[in-house]
Amino acid sequence: MACILNLETSTNVCSAALATDGEVLFEKTSYEGQAHAALLGVYVEEALKEMAVKGLRLDAVAVSSGPGSYTGLRIGVSMAKGLCFGYGIPLIGIPTLELLAATALKLHREEGALYCPMLDARRMEVYAAIYDDARQVVRPASADIVTAETYAEWLEGHTVCFFGNGAAKCREVIASPHAFFIEHIDPLAANMVPLAEEAFAAGRFEDVAYFEPFYLKEFQATVAKNKVLGQTK
Repeated sequence: MACILNLETSTNVCSAALATDGEVLFEKTSYEGQAHAALLGVYVEEALKEMAVKGLRLDAVAVSSGPGSYTGLRIGVSMAKGLCFGYGIPLIGIPTLELLAATALKLHREEGALYCPMLDARRMEVYAAIYDDARQVVRPASADIVTAETYAEWLEGHTVCFFGNGAAKCREVIASPHAFFIEHIDPLAANMVPLAEEAFAAGRFEDVAYFEPFYLKEFQATVAKNKVLGQTK
């Protein structure tokens, strides 16, 4: 019976969950955005206190490994690696898109359907992958510019379920009758629990020293308008 701390910071949602044997013992979630650096440490401290009260020992830390927000991923992975080094325990990486797919399958499973988790990547670009109804990868994660044709081959003869924070902006573009949109699917630490326990049982651990988030694209900093115009204050 493993006690695993799950951390999720890949989007504007920040969450942590402590679980053992499939039971969530502690969970905190914030939808405020832009507060991960301040909130995650507090959540972790509260989770560890709960663990101590119950007389448990931490066996592993699981973290959402991307793609997603560059800054958010860095915060989550840095915290997870620090805990793993400090406690001398394994690190588990959970792909963010797989987490979204597992959540959608739990809430809305349709035999023969395909599942396309989408994370917002600015403008009409998303990070997306395609899974079948058994959570097997049909098409690996990629950065997609969404047009009416982007997923046409998958929509021929299949229901394709689209979800995640990148799906809403695609609703009007993907007009196929086979497209189905599932709302309110966020990557949450509590939903990582079965995936993390599955990885722990199989011994699928990351190298704590060298593990890095899967960004999919290189970080691009936003340049302030006054700098673009050559202005200074």
